[in-house]
Amino acid sequence: MIYEISYVALLFFFIFVGLVIGLSFYFGRKTSSSSSYYAAGGQIHWGVNGIAFAGDYLSAASFLGICGMIAVSGFDGFLYAIGFLGGWVVALFLIAEPFKRLGKYTFTDALNAKFNSRAITLAASIGTLIVSVFYLIPQMVGAGDLVMPLLGLPHWVGVLLVGAIVIVIVASAGMASTTYVQFLKGGLLIVLSVVLTFFILKNGLTLTPNFKGSSSHYTFMELTPQVENEKLIAVNDWDVVGQQTVGNKTFVKLSQNGIERWFDWTQDANGSMLKETLTVTQRADGQTLYNGEPKENRRFYQVGHMSKIVVNGQEVGETGAVGPFEFLSTLQESEIVRFLQVKFSDGADEVSVYYQEPTAGATFMLPGLKYKIGRDANLWSKLDFISLMLALFLGTAALPHILIRYYTVKTPRDARKSTILAITAIGGFYILTLFMGLGAAVNGVLDVESSNMSAPLLARAFGAVLFSIISAVAFATVLGTVAGLIVASSGAIAHDFIDIYLKKNLSDHRKVQVGKIAAFAVGIFAILLGMAFKGINVSFLVGWAFAIAASANLPAILFLLFWKKTSETGIAASIIVGIVSSLLIILTSPTMWDKYGLDPANAIHQLENPALISFPLAVLTVYLVSLWYPKQNAVGNGLTA
Repeated sequence: MIYEISYVALLFFFIFVGLVIGLSFYFGRKTSSSSSYYAAGGQIHWGVNGIAFAGDYLSAASFLGICGMIAVSGFDGFLYAIGFLGGWVVALFLIAEPFKRLGKYTFTDALNAKFNSRAITLAASIGTLIVSVFYLIPQMVGAGDLVMPLLGLPHWVGVLLVGAIVIVIVASAGMASTTYVQFLKGGLLIVLSVVLTFFILKNGLTLTPNFKGSSSHYTFMELTPQVENEKLIAVNDWDVVGQQTVGNKTFVKLSQNGIERWFDWTQDANGSMLKETLTVTQRADGQTLYNGEPKENRRFYQVGHMSKIVVNGQEVGETGAVGPFEFLSTLQESEIVRFLQVKFSDGADEVSVYYQEPTAGATFMLPGLKYKIGRDANLWSKLDFISLMLALFLGTAALPHILIRYYTVKTPRDARKSTILAITAIGGFYILTLFMGLGAAVNGVLDVESSNMSAPLLARAFGAVLFSIISAVAFATVLGTVAGLIVASSGAIAHDFIDIYLKKNLSDHRKVQVGKIAAFAVGIFAILLGMAFKGINVSFLVGWAFAIAASANLPAILFLLFWKKTSETGIAASIIVGIVSSLLIILTSPTMWDKYGLDPANAIHQLENPALISFPLAVLTVYLVSLWYPKQNAVGNGLTA
């Protein structure tokens, strides 16, 4: 997509970044012990912690990813929100209070509270690091996506920028500053989402959205070709240059005045028609063409609109202001134009074509466009959907950066109250994502190259100020979540691995120093991964992190809390099995096959989400190994290493 710098957005961005860094240095002066660095000294008020929970959890996946996935795939994207929220039920009823009683300030502390096992320490610290890194990837991808329209800079600059700022946050003050950054951005994100939803409903639905920043009013060319025996012969005023068939779609390349463009060739009962597509061509000489022209010619624009609006059985051009239920019911009766992508080679050039796909509103508002679980389903698609939902429901209660937040409050009762407040805030926000995602789908604001930008670009359609504030808060959303993840990672390295597993017996001051060095190293690694996974929807990437957390951590937590025969060997073995099995399935998935430059259809399996296999394996492992190798090193209620 082609973006211009918004100077108003730039101003708000620097205000927010300055505020965040100022908070970090303020709390940095108060951070002297490892307890204050890793768990804010356990002195955070439960109300602040509850909103910080929401701020931590409402990451790039929630604001950028879910809105984008709803905009592109309809109700299927909202299934992520249902799964993310459902996971908090597990956290509330099974984890919050008992986990608070076990821990000190890392996930490993809690698992090892009843033992003195170096095997648990090693396995849990590695597991924390792997889950955190997989969760870091989508946050960094989202950061890069945000910087392109905000600052007019390339994706990799955004990734580098957020990495550098977060390293400053964590290295200066640890969990204290991270908590208040999350509290601030969590509250602001919910308030601004309410404002954005208000504008969506106030403007209603229209066939010709023409807001500031919206470009769907560009008219796509439709040409009538000459066809004989189902073969394209000629197109008046255009030269036929080439033709590609991908699956059941045929695309034709036409040339006029030296400009080559791709059209979607459809043949049906109404005759033969060529519909203009959006096309990105990566030429062999390194140049990128947008719809056959250089970027500066601005022939590549935002899209997403309705082709039919039906109110009370009558077609209309617009609705005017609508209520929330009227908005949803009207969409269900109408027709939405989606843009689907295909890729193919045109000689030495690589071509990405985004073609128009009119979709009935009833189809858009039901599951099935992304996850094939109905009419077009096969065994793999059904298993993949079940696996995704399992990961989302079980992963929340096992994410290390969420679990360590229970140690920032004073009592187990405060931990429970924080969780209840978080569920309320998060549930309200996810309802708003449905309206924001659907609003982006029909208001001409979609960047077909990055669904992650749907919500910020929708805000831009309603004015520069709203866009500026929401983009800055979205960037702060990434900062807060990445900071929490890096705190969890640095604790796993400095406290769990170096201090306890390697028995270095670090002083309190030295433990904080090593944690800051670890934060720097993890931050650099996250930056590199963020650059490598550019373009993939962040909610999809977060699904992987949830699957690994559910497989590696949750069986160990539940068995430790609720089965007296659980042994240290069983816990360590289940973590290892959960990590290895989930990683193997992810690394051999169709998405990774595509990353390797191979045909996804030829992947070893067609399962994108591993939890359906990896979680039961981990559960079985902790049960059987605990029976085979009974516990030996029980030490009561505390970690004695």
